[in-house]
Amino acid sequence: MRTYSLTVLLWICMFHVIHMMPSQKRTSKYSLGEWITGLSKNDGKTLHRTKRGWMWNQFFLLEEYTGPDTQYVGKLHTDQDKGDGNLKYILTGDGAGSLFIIDENTGDIHAAKKLDREEKSLYVLRAKAIDRKTGRQVEPESEFIIKIHDINDNEPKFTKDMYTASIPEMSGVGTSVIQVTATDADDANYGNSAKVVYSILQGQPYFSVDPETGIIKTALPDMSRENREQYQVVIQAKDMGGQMGGLSGTTTVNITLTDVNDNPPRFPQSTYQFSSPESAPPGTPLGRIKANDPDVGENAEIEYNISNGDGSDMFDIITDKDTQEGIITVKKHLDFENKMLYTLRVEATNTHPDPRFLQLGPFKDTALVKISVEDIDEPPVFSRPWYLIEVDEDVKEGSIIGQVVAQDPDITKNAIKYSVDRHTDLDRIFNIYSGNGSLFISKPLDREETPWHNITVIATEINNPKQSSQIPVFIRILDINDHAPEFAKYYETFVCENAKAGQLIQTVSAVDKDEPPRGHKFFFEVVPEFAVHPNFSIVDNKDNTAGIMTRRNGYSRSKMSTYLLPIIIFDNDYPIQSSTGTLTIRVCACDSQGNMQSCNAEALLLPAGLSTGALVAILLCIIILLGKYLFNVRLLVVLFTALKRQRKKEPLIISKDDVRDNIVTYNDEGGGEEDTQAFDIGTLRNPEAREESKMRRDVIPETIFQIRRTAPLWENIDVQDFIHRRLKENDSDPAAPPYDSLATYAYEGNDSIANSLSSLESLTTDGNQDYDYLSDWGPRFKKLADMYGGEESDRD
Repeated sequence: MRTYSLTVLLWICMFHVIHMMPSQKRTSKYSLGEWITGLSKNDGKTLHRTKRGWMWNQFFLLEEYTGPDTQYVGKLHTDQDKGDGNLKYILTGDGAGSLFIIDENTGDIHAAKKLDREEKSLYVLRAKAIDRKTGRQVEPESEFIIKIHDINDNEPKFTKDMYTASIPEMSGVGTSVIQVTATDADDANYGNSAKVVYSILQGQPYFSVDPETGIIKTALPDMSRENREQYQVVIQAKDMGGQMGGLSGTTTVNITLTDVNDNPPRFPQSTYQFSSPESAPPGTPLGRIKANDPDVGENAEIEYNISNGDGSDMFDIITDKDTQEGIITVKKHLDFENKMLYTLRVEATNTHPDPRFLQLGPFKDTALVKISVEDIDEPPVFSRPWYLIEVDEDVKEGSIIGQVVAQDPDITKNAIKYSVDRHTDLDRIFNIYSGNGSLFISKPLDREETPWHNITVIATEINNPKQSSQIPVFIRILDINDHAPEFAKYYETFVCENAKAGQLIQTVSAVDKDEPPRGHKFFFEVVPEFAVHPNFSIVDNKDNTAGIMTRRNGYSRSKMSTYLLPIIIFDNDYPIQSSTGTLTIRVCACDSQGNMQSCNAEALLLPAGLSTGALVAILLCIIILLGKYLFNVRLLVVLFTALKRQRKKEPLIISKDDVRDNIVTYNDEGGGEEDTQAFDIGTLRNPEAREESKMRRDVIPETIFQIRRTAPLWENIDVQDFIHRRLKENDSDPAAPPYDSLATYAYEGNDSIANSLSSLESLTTDGNQDYDYLSDWGPRFKKLADMYGGEESDRD
């Protein structure tokens, strides 16, 4: 570091002054004092201009002084200073007393601290000299400046510690990338301390930098992002114009090559293999293929399409925008029996080509895709998507009305059986021959009830019942003229007593449930027996209506209150159908305008319907008859109850087939031997039991008959005599049923003289039981006698 010392000597010439002006610059022009005298118009006083008492130039100091002593700035001195110490020098202003110190006796100024120009480049100070004794200024206060001279103590600094930039790949040489800027805090007006020069330390030979502007440019042509995408460049900024000894600073620039569409898509293989079952529905994906494109973003977007091939109509390919893959899908239904292998030519094309790189070649690629169709067991296929059958409603049961045809589409051609889905034919009107699919009628048809029948026919493979298909069959019932026309409604017709001949009293019309193709046409006639009716006539209006006309003048209610007019109605279809309807015409009293006023009777009941009055009358009659009937029923019940009380015994149980059956059916199993309520079997088994009177189980018990007692039979030990005796008693029993019945007699007889052989009923023990009598029973009991009689020998 270079240092300078500057000593300033201040000359002060004392004059008798009126006013003193400090000067920032001393020139030779004012080396001598000047008198300026002037006359004032007001007071006539003389004005004097004197030379300035002191002045000095600017002081200069070097920054960053590192010497052992304080840096000497300069000296203040006035001509009035006699050196006797009466004057005192005082320094004020920027840094006075802290940075700059003055010797108040001598006026010497020193810099007390190291100064930095970058912090403050100049200081403004003020100086004055005062008399110590009087405290008065001997010289006016004057201002001076201390300037700090710069040294190269600051290195260049970049505005950013790190820069980020990007440039498209394949850019030409000299393409501007980014500009970096470095600043130097040193004084640019003093020397080369702030003159910055840029250079590249890292990033060659790919990039270069302008030494003066700091603009970074490409240095190599056709840099490819696919080869290298990121670059790190280090730039240096050096002051002193880049000379030796200058200070420097560095920064890092990260440069990224952005993508351009300079690469076409390429398939990694030339042929792809896929398979599809023939049952795959349209839209089923079969597989994915992908062409590789090293570009990124929209430059790598690919569109797939089928350029040619025999399967272009059967298959389709769509592009997955997320993965840039081509998805091959089924476009139409496949048929293994028709074609087993398809070939496709698939093309992959960039959607955003760059015209600058079209010379590199076509931006697309093709691949061959082979698709094989797999055979599966398919359900039967009908010859039509639906069937329409028309049948007359008078067709006979068992008649064939149509046929459905289905076949197995597989190569095996399995046999087919047909059936009707009964959920669509709950009434079982139709049936089908399972072998050939012929439909026939099982029940009569009625178009007027159901004009259409929609059934479903099922075709099933015999060898594989799981394979089946259905087809709708629409059966339209054609109309046959099987209904006769009839009156459209019930007509309440009346004729006035004062009616004239030829007067229209009623217009009638007809309806028919049939629907002839040419429309309805009805004809009205009087029945042949009343062809020439003396009272009324019928006029056919030829529009399916007829008018009822009077044939004479005047009608009398007293003679005839109601007329019945039978009318025949014909239709015009084949076969012709007709019906007879009777029109009831009442004779009523009318006014002069023909309005009915009163009639002497209600209309009679006719097949066509009943009037309201007639219905009320019938209802009253029914109620009266019903009341009488209920009374008669109650009377019959009372009489029947009395008769039953007077009757003799009635059987409790009567056969449900024939009341004269000779077997009484009880349908009662009983409770076994424990059941003593059904009948007393002890009497039959033991004749010695006392024969008390038992109530009959098959008749209603009565108390009006005395209980019959029979003679005891314990002396009768013969079974035949016992049975004959019982049979006689039943024949002579007045309480027996008046028809044949079955009486069962069971007889066991008396006890055996040998009593029981079981030891369970013996009252004696084994110790006192004597079995010697067994030997007397003969050779049949010898074995038994040996077993019990030899007990003593066994014990011995």
